[in-house]
Amino acid sequence: MINRLLSRLLIALALVVPMIAIAPAAFAQLTFRVGPGGQFQPMPIAIADFAGEGDLGQRVSGIISNNLQRSGYFAPLDRSRFPERPAFDVAPRFEAWKLAGAQALVTGRVTRDPSGRLKAEFRLWDVDTGQQLTGQQYVTDPNFWRRVGHIISDAVYTKLTGFGGFFDTRIVFVDESGPKENRRKRLAIMDQDGANVRYLTQGDSLVVTPRYSPASQDITYMSQVEGQQPRVQVINLETGSRQVVGNFPDMTSSPRFSPDGQRIVMSLQQGGNANIFMMDLNTRATTRLTSTAAIDTSPSFSPDGTQIVFESDRGGQQQIYAMNADGSNQRRISFGDGSYSQPAWSPRGDYIAFTKRRAGGFAIGIMKPDGSGERILTEGFHNESPTWAPNGQYILFFRDPGGQAGGKLYMVDITGRVEQPVPTPSYASDPAWSPLLSENRAQN
Repeated sequence: MINRLLSRLLIALALVVPMIAIAPAAFAQLTFRVGPGGQFQPMPIAIADFAGEGDLGQRVSGIISNNLQRSGYFAPLDRSRFPERPAFDVAPRFEAWKLAGAQALVTGRVTRDPSGRLKAEFRLWDVDTGQQLTGQQYVTDPNFWRRVGHIISDAVYTKLTGFGGFFDTRIVFVDESGPKENRRKRLAIMDQDGANVRYLTQGDSLVVTPRYSPASQDITYMSQVEGQQPRVQVINLETGSRQVVGNFPDMTSSPRFSPDGQRIVMSLQQGGNANIFMMDLNTRATTRLTSTAAIDTSPSFSPDGTQIVFESDRGGQQQIYAMNADGSNQRRISFGDGSYSQPAWSPRGDYIAFTKRRAGGFAIGIMKPDGSGERILTEGFHNESPTWAPNGQYILFFRDPGGQAGGKLYMVDITGRVEQPVPTPSYASDPAWSPLLSENRAQN
């Protein structure tokens, strides 16, 4: 049954590709024929309340259920339909779960070991075959119980879809509060589901375009104190230390890290134009990559670090260009109607996300690295600032409805079928998705 549901899931994700072959770890290689108008239904999955002391197990399973539902690929069963409360060490009654409509089942237990550390265990079951697909246990500080829920969510999501996880991540964004004409903007960070919000700046300066380092706990962003030129800064999330990147006489903006975290590429204004520069963070050596009388900005590295995509109005309106990481072989890749901006290269390397303006509206879309295969995922009055989940399957952006209101964060998948709001304390803009926290720390 899980194979049949996986078939429907992959058909939806494949869009209009005539044939697709994929080999998730739990299954033999399967081939699916994709026809027009294929109907996609999320997988019915049961997330049983985890056993354990107090309500901690229930809270952990609640995080898992919420995460999987928000992904758009799963439909957690309502607890009123559960035929039993399965014991962790006993095989579930699979026929009963099958009659309840579940195709997959997650069971678990949360306890404390003799030292007081949290021990969380889970099992993922294929209800149709009665086979355990995966199971893990984690031991950690009790304060990290929410992260355990995210890590288990990633394990379940990856096993059933074949895609990498994205739940054990954080989002940095610009928190906006107050009246529109005098809005206070603070750099903020939170878990991907909107929990654990904390503020990195106090609102005494303008902050925009934050970007996460792929290799460390650093964030780069543009900051402007009233009466001074805007400057690119880097803040370390663990120490709180900050530093200005370079000592340029003019405005610097749109910073982004290289994949190894050792360089920052950014835009430097020079009179009425702007060009792309790269700085080595260890030596502070700066290399100029573009030299035009236009405005070149919003650079973004390919995941292998060999290419950079950016926006430029050198042809008369904003379009997307690509070049080698040393500045050579500059070429235009966007040729559709309207103007293009804010390109962002997917962590998988297969797509470039962008903002497109046409007919008075703003759309979020994707194209292949050579500019072909353009596809609009979502449109609205004002959609901006696409940023990728670390698995390359989802894009985060903000939408501003206009008037006295402000921006809100949304998540859309690369099929355009799944679109979900992302909760924030107030208005929000300029989001940036972190790498998986476990992978990020493993590199340091």
